[in-house]
Amino acid sequence: MTFLEPFTFPVSGVHTWLWLPPLVAFCVSAITSTAGITGSFLLLPFQISVLGFTSPAVSATNLVYNIVSTPGGIFRFMREKRLIWPLAGAIVLGTLPGVVIGGLVRLRWLPDPGRFRIFAGCVMLYIGSRLLLGLRRGTDRPAGGNGDFNVEITSASWPVLSYRFQEEEYRCGFRGLFFLSFVVGIVGSIYGIGGGAIISPFLVSFYRLPVHTVAGATLVGTCASSVAGVLFYALAAPFYPGLVITPDWLLGTLFGLGGLAGTYLGARMQRHIPAFRLKLLLGVIVLSVALKYLAGALG
Repeated sequence: MTFLEPFTFPVSGVHTWLWLPPLVAFCVSAITSTAGITGSFLLLPFQISVLGFTSPAVSATNLVYNIVSTPGGIFRFMREKRLIWPLAGAIVLGTLPGVVIGGLVRLRWLPDPGRFRIFAGCVMLYIGSRLLLGLRRGTDRPAGGNGDFNVEITSASWPVLSYRFQEEEYRCGFRGLFFLSFVVGIVGSIYGIGGGAIISPFLVSFYRLPVHTVAGATLVGTCASSVAGVLFYALAAPFYPGLVITPDWLLGTLFGLGGLAGTYLGARMQRHIPAFRLKLLLGVIVLSVALKYLAGALG
């Protein structure tokens, strides 16, 4: 076997080239990580529709991708002093309880590929709509400003988090953030995306926080919830002998290695790219995939 020959992954049964998963993950994550999203919400339909990976294990495998890929972007945002740890901590604490609930929902009510595609289509429809609505309402801010991208935390005590960025002050209530993160943990665990793709556009469009300041925190939340999700699926596998639940570690790691390089590059490029252009592209892609899934299910 060589790197250029097709390979059959033993857990998922996927038959493809070893170089394809990291290449696809790199291209996707290099763009999506600029908005604090790992790109797993796009990799999941790629695994289902292109690679034919339809068992519940695809959700766990997608979470493995998140674990391997997120450190690249997190490190870069930390280095540039744009990672707001109180915001990241609130997201993590709110997300983790929902991970277990979401995993149980996935295994008990959504093991069938047809039902899962309907759910996945609805989630992506929501994500794409939030992205485009955020642009229409002018809540997304392009790169630029005064050129200073450092974040200064002014208050991190209950019940409000506030910080300054490019001579403006932003506020976010911890109560609402905990509840939002809890719901995101449930949905993200079902879908296998870690939740960053849901909470990032929500923070930008609802709380009106600049995307350049929330991206690092959402990547931390995605990493933490993905670790919890993988542990849940691994521990639950013996209780569901009729289902393939255990993640395909090799496939997930290959995706993750490509994503590791992609998230680092995306985090480095973020300050040079107008965020509204990237979100417009993301919104169109996500809505296209969502409508395809839903149209197929209705048809």
